[in-house]
Amino acid sequence: MSTVLSVNMNKIALLRNSREGNYPNVVSFAERAITAGAKGITVHPRPDQRHIRPSDVEQLKHLTDKHDGCEFNVEGNPFETSLSNPSASNGIDKEYPGFMAIIDRIRPDQATLVPDSNDQLTSDHGFDLKEDTSELAIIIQQLKQWNVRVSLFMDPDIEQIDLAKAIGADRIEFYTGPYAANFNTEEHQATVNTYRKAAQHAHAIGLTINAGHDLNQANLAGFLTIAPIAEVSIGHALTVESLLMGYTKTVEAYSKICQFDYTK
Repeated sequence: MSTVLSVNMNKIALLRNSREGNYPNVVSFAERAITAGAKGITVHPRPDQRHIRPSDVEQLKHLTDKHDGCEFNVEGNPFETSLSNPSASNGIDKEYPGFMAIIDRIRPDQATLVPDSNDQLTSDHGFDLKEDTSELAIIIQQLKQWNVRVSLFMDPDIEQIDLAKAIGADRIEFYTGPYAANFNTEEHQATVNTYRKAAQHAHAIGLTINAGHDLNQANLAGFLTIAPIAEVSIGHALTVESLLMGYTKTVEAYSKICQFDYTK
């Protein structure tokens, strides 16, 4: 089983936003990624528009629709509501319409729901589904009515994975920060065992597995040996590594890693 490489465009957008204008162009770099072998594009539009803007999401949807077999994955906190910014400048949209409004407007192939807050630097933990999940369950059902596949950002916790299944998730995306942090350390094997047990359980109860966060060319292949992984979302490391290798060659290198069936 090969793994879909979905290239996260957030860091390209962050570079663009550091200057006026539209350079680098997010859509152009997404198209380069697809041409180089990526089978998906991921974005995480936040209310502060620190990188991806709502207008980017619409343009990227048009792009992925033109490429057969390329999926569009939109990440975010499903409880984020609209936020107006009437004094917006430097290309920032004057309104963030809310996560669910964005999903309703563009209907991506997949929505990855993430429990991050507006002041987080990046997503750094999975959902705690031991709390009241009634509102989240309603959101999941709405997404399914829109024919949007639902993935929940999760830690490798078997009890939490059971709860993800119970409220209707189609997939889970493992938060792989701990795996990356413990790579090539004394804790590495114990961490791998934790993810492997969680992955085996997820598959046993009918959940498909995605993965993302701090995966790079050094540690990705090792993670893909743990269990069949349907999709990996990679942006930060890919963008950094492209400074040395070039963008196209870096995407090609990741695509090659993902094409090998490590579970045989």
